[in-house]
Amino acid sequence: MKRLLRYIVLAVLGIAIVGCSTAMQEVKAKSQSERTDVFSEVKDESTPPKGFVDLVIRGSIKTHLESYYILESKESLHGKQSYPFLINIDGQAALWNVEGVRDNKPAYDKNGKTSRDPEAGEGMKYLLEKKIRLRPGSHKLFFGLPEDDYYREVVINVKGGEAQTLEFKPEYRYKRLPTRIPTYMQGVSRYDILINGSPVAQ
Repeated sequence: MKRLLRYIVLAVLGIAIVGCSTAMQEVKAKSQSERTDVFSEVKDESTPPKGFVDLVIRGSIKTHLESYYILESKESLHGKQSYPFLINIDGQAALWNVEGVRDNKPAYDKNGKTSRDPEAGEGMKYLLEKKIRLRPGSHKLFFGLPEDDYYREVVINVKGGEAQTLEFKPEYRYKRLPTRIPTYMQGVSRYDILINGSPVAQ
């Protein structure tokens, strides 16, 4: 029985390692641009020319503070000054390093119970906000976190006219029992992607 349990544990660990390796390779590949004519970053309030539209990109992540975990690699960017977000649209990539801000939300609610807010506690928060200019229509989007070997690929439909908004909202992994609640301390589980407030289809 013990031998069987050991084999099961090793198999699960093996699957996890292969999954992380695959994600790492995908993120690395998508960080390289195959094109440069899909979008351009906009840093002013200029009006897009005819045939183009502005897309505001927002995203965030909260991590534990630097050196919180003794065994974590010193190369880890969790809690450091900046954290990278990767976007690749139709083959054009942009890697944005976002400055972190120390964030400390109450860990307990008014009744003294553990807060249900996934970002409760002291950590470092990174808020991405960029504006890009591209043509309206259907686009293949790759969103990745190089530091956490995470990515999602979806197709977005960007409408013409007024500026559109693309949001990446994190969902965190669950803390172990007895308080099974999601918390940033366990890392990102997945991201919900919304365009103009509506979820993007899987």
